[in-house]
Amino acid sequence: MSRKNVSGNFSTMIWKKHFFKETCCQSGAPDMEIQNEELEKRGKVRKRKKKNENKRVIVSNLPFGNKWKDNPNRYYDSNEVKTTKYTILTFFPKNIYEQFHRFANIYFVFIALLNFVPVVNAFQPEVSVIPICVIMAITAIKDAWEDFRRYKLDKEVNHMGCYIYSREEHAYVEKCWKDVRVGDFVQLQCNEIIPADILLLYSSDQNGICHLETANLDGETNLKQRQVVKGLSSQDTVFEPEFFQNTIICEIPNNDLNKFNGYMEQPNHEQVGFNIENLLLRGCTIRNTEAAIGIVIYAGHETKAMLNNSGPRYKRSRIEQRMNMDIFLCVGLLFVMCLVGAVGHGIWTGNFWEHPPYDVPDRNGNFVSPVLAGFYMFLTMIILLQILIPISLYVSIELVKLGQVFLIHNDIDLYDEEADLPIQCRTLTITEDLGQIQYIFSDKTGTLTENKMVFRRCTVDGIEFSHQENDRRLKIQKELDFDEDFAKLQRFTLPPMNPERPATFKHNTMRPLRRCQSDRARFKGHTRNRSAGRRDSIQSQVAFSSPIEKDVIPDSRLLRRVREAALQTESFSPFIHMKTSTSFTDFFLALAICNTVLVSTATEPRQRITIPPPTKPSGISLEKIHQIFQRLKLASLSQSFSSSQSSSHLGASFSAKNSEEPLAVLETCDNENDCSDSSRGQELQDKGSTDIGTASLDEVFMSATNSSLPTDFCYEAESPDEAALVYAAQAYSFILVSRTPKQVTVQLPQGTLLTFDILYTLGFDSVRKRMSVVVRHPLTKEIIVYTKGADSVIMDLLDNSAKGDISTEKRLKRIKERTQKHLDHYAHDGLRTLCIAKKVLNEDDFQKWANFRQEAEAAIDNREELLIETAQHLETKLTLLGATGIEDRLQDGVPDTIVSLREAGIKIWVLTGDKQETAVNIAYSCKLLNQRDTVFTLNTENKETCESLLNLTLEEVKKNYEYDKPQRKLFGIIPTSFSVSEAPSPEFGLVIDGQTLNIIFQGGLEEKFLELTQHCRSVLCCRSTPLQKSMVVKLIRRQLKVMTLSIGDGANDVSMIQAADVGIGISGQEGMQAVMASDFAISRFKHLKKLLLVHGHWCYARLAKMVIYFFYKNVCYVNLLFWYQFFCGFSGSTMVDYWQMIFFNLFFTSVPPLLFGALDKDLSAETLLRLPELYKTGQNSEIYNLSTFIITMLDAFYQSLICFFVPYLTYKDSDIDVFSFGNPINTISLLTILLHQALEMKTWTMLQLVTMICSVALYFIFSVIYNASCLLCNPPTNPYWIMERQLKDPIFYLLCLITPVIALLPRFFIFSLRGTLQASLILKAQQADKLPKGQQDLEIQKLRSRKEATSGAPVASPASNDDLDHSISHLCVSPFLHPAAALSHGDTENQGVSASDPLRRSTHEEGYYFYNRWAEEESPVTDSSAGPFSGHHPLVPSRETAPGQDGGKLTKNYPKNFSYGSHRRSVSSVTL
Repeated sequence: MSRKNVSGNFSTMIWKKHFFKETCCQSGAPDMEIQNEELEKRGKVRKRKKKNENKRVIVSNLPFGNKWKDNPNRYYDSNEVKTTKYTILTFFPKNIYEQFHRFANIYFVFIALLNFVPVVNAFQPEVSVIPICVIMAITAIKDAWEDFRRYKLDKEVNHMGCYIYSREEHAYVEKCWKDVRVGDFVQLQCNEIIPADILLLYSSDQNGICHLETANLDGETNLKQRQVVKGLSSQDTVFEPEFFQNTIICEIPNNDLNKFNGYMEQPNHEQVGFNIENLLLRGCTIRNTEAAIGIVIYAGHETKAMLNNSGPRYKRSRIEQRMNMDIFLCVGLLFVMCLVGAVGHGIWTGNFWEHPPYDVPDRNGNFVSPVLAGFYMFLTMIILLQILIPISLYVSIELVKLGQVFLIHNDIDLYDEEADLPIQCRTLTITEDLGQIQYIFSDKTGTLTENKMVFRRCTVDGIEFSHQENDRRLKIQKELDFDEDFAKLQRFTLPPMNPERPATFKHNTMRPLRRCQSDRARFKGHTRNRSAGRRDSIQSQVAFSSPIEKDVIPDSRLLRRVREAALQTESFSPFIHMKTSTSFTDFFLALAICNTVLVSTATEPRQRITIPPPTKPSGISLEKIHQIFQRLKLASLSQSFSSSQSSSHLGASFSAKNSEEPLAVLETCDNENDCSDSSRGQELQDKGSTDIGTASLDEVFMSATNSSLPTDFCYEAESPDEAALVYAAQAYSFILVSRTPKQVTVQLPQGTLLTFDILYTLGFDSVRKRMSVVVRHPLTKEIIVYTKGADSVIMDLLDNSAKGDISTEKRLKRIKERTQKHLDHYAHDGLRTLCIAKKVLNEDDFQKWANFRQEAEAAIDNREELLIETAQHLETKLTLLGATGIEDRLQDGVPDTIVSLREAGIKIWVLTGDKQETAVNIAYSCKLLNQRDTVFTLNTENKETCESLLNLTLEEVKKNYEYDKPQRKLFGIIPTSFSVSEAPSPEFGLVIDGQTLNIIFQGGLEEKFLELTQHCRSVLCCRSTPLQKSMVVKLIRRQLKVMTLSIGDGANDVSMIQAADVGIGISGQEGMQAVMASDFAISRFKHLKKLLLVHGHWCYARLAKMVIYFFYKNVCYVNLLFWYQFFCGFSGSTMVDYWQMIFFNLFFTSVPPLLFGALDKDLSAETLLRLPELYKTGQNSEIYNLSTFIITMLDAFYQSLICFFVPYLTYKDSDIDVFSFGNPINTISLLTILLHQALEMKTWTMLQLVTMICSVALYFIFSVIYNASCLLCNPPTNPYWIMERQLKDPIFYLLCLITPVIALLPRFFIFSLRGTLQASLILKAQQADKLPKGQQDLEIQKLRSRKEATSGAPVASPASNDDLDHSISHLCVSPFLHPAAALSHGDTENQGVSASDPLRRSTHEEGYYFYNRWAEEESPVTDSSAGPFSGHHPLVPSRETAPGQDGGKLTKNYPKNFSYGSHRRSVSSVTL
C-alpha cells in the first residue's frame, strides 16, 4: 500500500476515510481487540493510581507482542479522539437534562404537568404542552446538528492513516490514527501530519534535524527545528525499533506547549535528558524532512494539542444577567396576580348563601371549602397566566445574536484586505457587551504597533550611526502606504540612495510596495478573494519579511568602516586599528549569528539550506588588493591616528553627516575645547579619506561581491526582532547563508564564507532577558560568546576592568557611557533597544562550563532553574560591542481610535513588557497620553515607600479635583480669573512598572491603587509579566464591577484576554494563541473603533429594546386575561380560544421582534463614529435598567386596561357571547403590540414592513380558517364563525382603530415631549441624522462643540497655563523619564535649563518636562542629609554626571527667560 502525503490545513487535510475504513483499520492485528477489551476491564482504581503518578514511564510495545496484560503502557489512553457529547442512546436523556439547567424550561415543564391535574387545569392538557415542546425541540435540533458535525470530524481524524512498526511483519504497516498506542514506533514522511505526541529518535537529515510547521497549533508557518534525542544522533545507520531497549521517563500529560522534560534510561543505567526540542506535537506537519521515526509518548486526549482544546467558553452577558433578575420580578408579579385570583375566588364563593349549580360535591356529598378552592384557583391561575414569563425569549435572543454576528462578520470595514481576514466572532453570547465596555486593557507590541521591526539606528564602539538614508526611505514608504492609487505606485521607483552598495544585497532600490502579507492561518469557509492590486510574492508567505523590514539602506559612514574592518579580518591591512575594526566586524557577526533564524530557499516548497552554496571566484588577486591598500594608506593612517581620540567618533557621526542633530556633538566631549578640536579633525579626516579611499574600497568590494551567491535566501525567524537584525546585517553584506544545529555560515563583505561551529545556544528567557550563542571562530579558533539582550541587563554584566591598562579601562568606560546615552535617546524616540556584547573563553573555562551544562540538561528535577543558572554563570564579564534601535511602527489609525474611544468614556490601559521609556513615548505617539496631561510615574522597590507614594499622589490628585470643581460649578459659569482654556479639570496619567505592581498586589495596596487609577485618564503598566496583566484585569473587573475588554496579539496576552469580560485577539505576526483564546478576532487595532462604537452600540440597543419589548408584550397580553377574572368570578376561564392564545406568541408576534433585534439602527454608522459620546448610552445601561423595566411594566398595565375596558364598555349590557367579546380584545392587543414596536423602531426596511403586514394577515387568515372549521373544538363554547361575523360589524373596525391609538397615546406624547423640551444627545443625533448631508455636518459639528464646552475639554492654549504653574510652589524639571537636578523656581530663572547630558536637549525643545509638584516634600522624608535641591533628586538613583558640568554650555542655547507655561506636557515623576 502506497503512502499518501497530506499537506495543507489540518482541518481540510483528511485521508480518504472510506478507503481506510475498509482497509487500514482491518490491518490492525487482533492484538488491538485484546487491548480494547483489557481497557474496558480496567477499573477506576487503576485510573486513580495513574492520575496520582507524577511521572510517566514508557517502554517499547514490541517485546510484549500480544501479551497486552503485561505491558505497562496499557493504562495510557488510546489515540482515538472523541469530542462529541452524545450518542444515539444518550442524546434524549442527556440533552433534556442539560436543557433543564435553564430555570425557565423547568418552570414551563412544571406548568405543563400541573395542567394535567384535573382540579387545577385551565387549558386542555395536550395544548399546554405544545409551547415548551416546540422551544425544547428547536434547541435539541440545534444541539444535535452541532454534535453531528463534531462526530463527522472525529471520524475523519480517527481514520487518517499512519505507519506503525509491526513486530510480526518486521516492517512499518499502515494503520488508522485511532489504533496508535503509547509505546508504538511511528514513521513519518515529508508533508505528513503527526498523529500523536512523539519523541524523535531518528531523522533522515544528516544532522538529526526534523523540521515542523506548527500552523495548526499556533498559526505560525515559520518552520521549527526538532532534534533527535542525544545519544541517538548517529544517523548514518537506519533506526531499528526492535533493538530499542531504553526506558523513557517523562512528565505527566499537561497543556504547556512550550515545556516538556524527561530522560531516557539506557540498559547500562546511563541517563540522557530530552526536552521540548525533541518532541513532535500532534497536529503539526513534517516539512523538508524525508523521513522521521519516533516513539509515541502521549496519545489521544492526553496530547498537548487536545489538552489545549478546551472548546468555546460560555459567557453570560450583562443584559442576560439583568434579564434573569427581571424574570424573578415577573415571577413575583405572577405570584401576586395569582394570589389576587385565589383570594378573589375564595371571596366570590364565600358570598353564596347556597352552593351554585356548577359547584359539584364529592362522593361523600362534601363541598370544597373556600380556602381549599382558593388554593386550587391559585394553581389554576399559575397555569392561566404562565405566559407572563416569556418562554420564547431565550431562543429569540440566540437567533438575534446569530443575526448580529452575521452582520458583524460581513462588515467590509472590518475586513483586512491585505491579510484576507474578516473579523471572527468566536463567542456568540456576548455581542451586546461590546456596547457596554468601560475599561480597555491593551498590549502594545503587535497591538498598537505593527510588530514589523524596522532597523533604524545603531551605535558601535561608542559611535552613533543615524541611518538618515534609511529614515528617508521609511518616510517615503509610509506615504506610499497611504496612497490610494496603487496602480501608479507599481510604476513608480526611486533611484538607489547609495550607489556603492554591495551587489550581494538584492534589495538596493526603494520599491513602493505595500506591506506584504503576514504569516496568518487560513480560516475554513471564508471565500473572499484577495485584492487584485496586491503583489503576492513567494516570500510573502514568510513572516517578518515585508519590504519595509528587509530593505535596509546602510549608513554610508558605517558601511565604509565595516568594509575596512572586514578586510582587516583576513589580515590584509595591519595598519588599521585592531580593536576598532574587530568591534565593527564582531558587531555584525553577532547580528547574523546570535539568533535562531533558519535559512531556506525562496522557492516553493521551501527547502532548508544546511550546506553553504558554492560561490564563484572573486576575480581579484592578492597583488591587486595590496596595490589598492597602498592608495588607501594615507587615509587609513589618518584614521588610525584619529581613532586614539575616540571621543571624536561620535562628534563626527553627528557633525559631519547629521546636520539636523547639532546638539549631539557636545555629549561626546569632555570639555568644549576637545570637542571643537576633534570635530575639526574628524571633518578633515572625513573629507580626505572619503575622497581618496571611497573609490578604491568600492573597487575591491564591487569586484569581490560579483561572486554573489546563486540562491535567493528566505529567513524564517521566530520573532520580528531577530529578523530585523539579520536583515540589518545583510544590508552591510554580513549575509547569513546557512544554519544547522552544529554550524552557521556567514558571508563577509569581501565574499569570504566563514563557517562557525555552534557549541551551545542559550535561548532567550524572561528571567535572563537575553540570549547567547557559543561558537568557535574558524580563523582564530577562539571560543566566542555572542550575547544580545536588554540594556538594563547587559550593562550590568560588562567587564569594566582592563587588567591594569588604565587607558583601555577609560576607553571601555567611555564607550559604555556613550552607548548608554545613545540607548536613552533611542528609547526616548520610542525605539526598541538591544545591546550586543561578546566574550572570549579559553579552552579550560569552556570545558568546565560545558560539563556543568551537560549535568543541568540531563536533570529532570529543577531542570529549568539549573539551565538558567549555567547560562548566567557564562554570561559575565562581557565586552560591549554596540547597541541597536529598532522601530516598531504604530499601526494606521491607532491615535484616532484611542481618541475616539476616550471620547466615548472608555478608560484605556496599556499593559506591556517593554521598557518604560519606550512605552511612554509610544503612549504619547498614539495619544494615550496627552501633551496637557499630568503624568505620575511610580517606580519603587519596597512596600513602605510604595504606600507613601500612593498616599502622596492621591492627595495631590484630590487637591486638584477639589480645586477645580467649585470653579466649574459656580452657577455654571467659568470664573473670570481663568480663561476658557484654563477651566478644564486636570487630566492625570499614571506610569507604573511591573516591580511596583508586584509590591501592590503582595502588600495589600490594591484599594489605594484603584482609588488612584479611578482619577487617571490613562494608565501605562511597563515591564509587566503575563500573570500581572491578568491580575490587573481581574482586580479592575471584580473590585469596580465594570465591563472590561482585553486586546492582544501574542501568547503572553492569553491570560489577560481570558480574564476580561470581552477578549479580543489580533491575528498578527505572533501566531494564533491570542485569537484562539479570544471572543472576537480582528486584524487591526483600528477595527476596534467601529466594532465598539457602531456594532457594539447597535447590538446593545437592539437587544436591550428587544428584551424589554418581550417583557412588555407578555405582560400586556397576560393582563387581558387577568382583568377578565374580575368578571368571571375568578374562575380561571378565558375569553380567548386556547389555540389563538398559544399561536399569539409562537407565530403572530414572534418574527417582528427578531428582525427588530437584528436589523434596527437607531443611528447611522457615520453619526456614531463622529459622535463617540453616544456610546455612553450603553455604558450607563440607559435603555435597559430597573427604571426602564418598571416604566415599561406600568405602560403594559395601562395598555392592557385600555385594550380590555374599551371593548368592555362598548359591548356592556349586550347579549354578546364570550368568544365574540374576546375576539376584538385579542385583535386589538395584536395591533397595539405591533404598533408599539413600530414606535420603537428607528429604521424601517422593506423586510420589516412586510413582516409586520404578514403577521397581521396571518392572524386574520388563521382566525378565519380556524373559526370556520372548528365546530366542536372547545365545548360547550366554540369559536365557530366568530371572526366571520366580526368582520361584518362596523363596531369591530372602529374598536380596532380607536383603541390602539388611545393605548399608545401616552407613549407617543412622552416621546414627543422628550424630543422637544429636553432632548438628550442621542435624540439630537437622531434628528441630525435625518437632515441633508450639508445640514447634518453642521449640526453634528455644533453637537461636538457643545459637548466639548460642557465637558470642559477644550483645546489647550500654550499661554494659558501660567496661573496653574504659578500655583505650584516648587517645581522639579527633569528630562523625560531621566531624573536630573531638581531646581527651585528661582534657580531656573537664573540658570535656564540644566541637564545632565546635552543629547537630551532636543527633548527640551519639544517640551518634554516633568512637573514634580511635591519633590520638596518627598526629599526630606527619604534623605534628611540632602537638601531638597542638592544635585539629583535624592529618591532617584542616576548614572548621570553632575548637573553643573554642562550647565554653562546649555545656557547658550536656551534663553534665560524660559517660559515653563508654554509647555503643557506636565509630568510628575515619582521614581525610586
